Amino acid sequence: MSYAPAPTATAAPLSAPLYGASFGEAIKRFFTKYATFTGRASRSEFWWAYLGYVIVVTVLYVLALVGGFSGATVDPLTGVATLGPLFWVAWAVLGLFGLGTIVPFLAITWRRLHDTNRSGGFFFLSLIPFVGSIILLVFLVLDSDPAGARFDV
Repeated sequence: MSYAPAPTATAAPLSAPLYGASFGEAIKRFFTKYATFTGRASRSEFWWAYLGYVIVVTVLYVLALVGGFSGATVDPLTGVATLGPLFWVAWAVLGLFGLGTIVPFLAITWRRLHDTNRSGGFFFLSLIPFVGSIILLVFLVLDSDPAGARFDV
């Protein structure tokens, strides 16, 4: 049994998964397909987007930590510490970034599950305490299944 070759990075339309995506291509497709729950997302597309998210969140956490200590003051009478202004700015940006990426992360996870030939509804397994997230992680790490093309539009 032979399968058609996977689309290359330059030839893959937005409706097809981009196998072998680079970091930049994955981030671009992540935001281009902001709320697209149909179709499929390759493993590289998903994990590069996830890495980009982790990098941004880590930088914002470090800024919050540094900003919290750099401008902090302590009231000598009560001993109450007041955090610096950069702490609150970093937390506000982190909150906005989190709100702005909820939908695209749900969408890319949904499409990644489609690429493994599973319904996007398997995402809800992550709501099962303790084991649900592990099961979902295993599904997201699995190889692409050509039968997942049934989810293409």
